[in-house]
Amino acid sequence: MRNATPEPRDFELVIEAGRLDLQYWKDLWRYRDLLWILCRRDLTVRYKQTVIGALWAVIRPLVTILTFTLLLGKVAKLPSEPGVPYSALVFSGMLIWNFFAQCLGDASNSLLANANLVGKIYLPRLLIPVSAVAVAAADFAVALVLFAGLLWWFGIAPPLQCALLPVFVLLAGLLALGPGLVLAALSLPYRDIRHTIPVIVQLGMYVSPVVYTSALVPEKWQWLYILNPMVGVVDGFRWAALGSPAFPALSLAVSCAWCAGLLLAGMTLFRRMERTFVDVL
Repeated sequence: MRNATPEPRDFELVIEAGRLDLQYWKDLWRYRDLLWILCRRDLTVRYKQTVIGALWAVIRPLVTILTFTLLLGKVAKLPSEPGVPYSALVFSGMLIWNFFAQCLGDASNSLLANANLVGKIYLPRLLIPVSAVAVAAADFAVALVLFAGLLWWFGIAPPLQCALLPVFVLLAGLLALGPGLVLAALSLPYRDIRHTIPVIVQLGMYVSPVVYTSALVPEKWQWLYILNPMVGVVDGFRWAALGSPAFPALSLAVSCAWCAGLLLAGMTLFRRMERTFVDVL
């Protein structure tokens, strides 16, 4: 009697003591298809039973931009960068800030929103907040098309460095993912943490150059101002999209340092608390 030959499989998952830590990062790659499934599901659920669908990704930032343009540009008469209309300045700042804010908020709430998934099956749970960042990138892409139309309307030709826009988008997403992992892990045992996220986002927008130019900050406070990690990201995004202001080398270096530190801290805390997620759900 011949021995039965097992059917070929891509990989075998063996759950045993100590193996989870050793295989976790390999499992992230092995479960990469699940990342796409989570993103597709979230996008479908978000816009499936809406009247105008994905246009909400355009309407929300557009209403905010028009409000700030009228109140701050026309009434308060805040200055813009030389040769850049104030509405284009605000749009560029709101575009990258909304992406950061959505990444932070969705990643922070991702485990609570997927509590059934976390508690029923095995998967590298780091994929859940990462998928939230990927979904935010899809909304960002829709709004970016509107921004390109605004630049065409004002007759602003994209500078050569616009090819670097994905770098600043990636930096904003990673900068949000680090604290998003911390807040996602802590939001399970401490459910009231999610209520602090809108407050953090609101305050962060006003201390970042979203609706104003960094040139308005007095010179004596610049050293403190650039400690905000989003200063380099917003100014860098504007430099790539509009050609103004000048390349923010120092503030970008600070942003990259914050990004690396927060991402490392977020992953460390998330992995340390991940084994307790099912217990506190």
